Amino acid sequence: MLPDAYRKIAADGIWHNNIVFGQNLALCPLLAVTGTATNGLGMGLATLVVITASNGLISLVRHLIPSEIRIPIFVLLIAALVTLVDILMNAWAHELYKVLGLFIALIVTNCALLGRAEAFASKQPVKAALWDGFMMGMGFLLVLVALGAAREISSTGTLFANASLLLGESFRFLEVTVIPHYKGFLLMALPPGGFIMVAFLIVGKRLIDQGLAGQKTAPAITPELAG
Repeated sequence: MLPDAYRKIAADGIWHNNIVFGQNLALCPLLAVTGTATNGLGMGLATLVVITASNGLISLVRHLIPSEIRIPIFVLLIAALVTLVDILMNAWAHELYKVLGLFIALIVTNCALLGRAEAFASKQPVKAALWDGFMMGMGFLLVLVALGAAREISSTGTLFANASLLLGESFRFLEVTVIPHYKGFLLMALPPGGFIMVAFLIVGKRLIDQGLAGQKTAPAITPELAG
């Protein structure tokens, strides 16, 4: 594939065909685990690893998979990778594992993973499939962190609270008090707050898209018209 094709894959994964904003998928974990930016980061990293690895693995064995049973095989491969990530998180990031709980195992039900396996990885070489999985996972991670950060700041006035406890001492530098002496806004920490904030993010993206589209279609001002 040409470099331009890789740039398009990156733009689609991060922005144009983002799992949340473009495809409206994975809304359950998005709303359930984004009470803080730390939780969003942990879930995003787990999903990023699984979708990248599953894309690469499925692309690698795509010629060995009978087309008639490809979907069950895709699901089994994804489930195996999710189980591996679940075990590793339990061993190496146990506090975060306890916070995310069942939603780590439920990554296997994320339609975005199966969708990328069917639409892209099963038809493309390994390098392109890995890049697509990484960029799709990165786009999802950024949305999780953005939503978690917005909800955490508005609910408690902090950012990446308890990052050192959940992710390790090396992440302590992320812990910030954004609004000192803030009394908090409980609604943003509850599920309704998640719905409200994700709606604001979707509206914000669409306004940006409309602004960019308007700039592209605006007629150029000639010197005669400007004078």
